[in-house]
Amino acid sequence: MNTFIKKLTSYILIGFILTVTVIALLGVWEVIDLKEVLRKIFLSLTIIFVAAAIVLFIFTVIIRDDKTKKPGE
Repeated sequence: MNTFIKKLTSYILIGFILTVTVIALLGVWEVIDLKEVLRKIFLSLTIIFVAAAIVLFIFTVIIRDDKTKKPGE
């Protein structure tokens, strides 16, 4: 299950990178207005980053495994 999640995440990231690359190339060739698209991409990435940071905080601080506890606790 753990390797499945890693592979799925990798494929999603590859797809995202390819999408951003295509958008950037279309902007370079002036097929689309790049200013609005880049602003929306960066705002979306900021929102995703904040959400990921919150999820990471929840998993590391609130939901702890018994294996990660320090000895003597």
